[in-house]
Amino acid sequence: MKIEVLGTGCAKCKTLFENAKKAVEEAGVAAEVVKVEDIPTIMKYGVMSTPALVVDGKVKFSGKVASAAEIAGMLS
Repeated sequence: MKIEVLGTGCAKCKTLFENAKKAVEEAGVAAEVVKVEDIPTIMKYGVMSTPALVVDGKVKFSGKVASAAEIAGMLS
């Protein structure tokens, strides 16, 4: 599983990245969590508001910071 956190480096983006890493640990799933700050790459997903969370190439949400528990629920 590949989890991408899309964002340009703002505080909300960093918080979402940390929450995503924590969610992977809590859910006990094997996943790679990466941060994507490249604007052209972010735009390829059609995301207009960051931060955004992408799981296996599918945008799960954008424009908010989900808690680790919310993200873990998406992974199971």
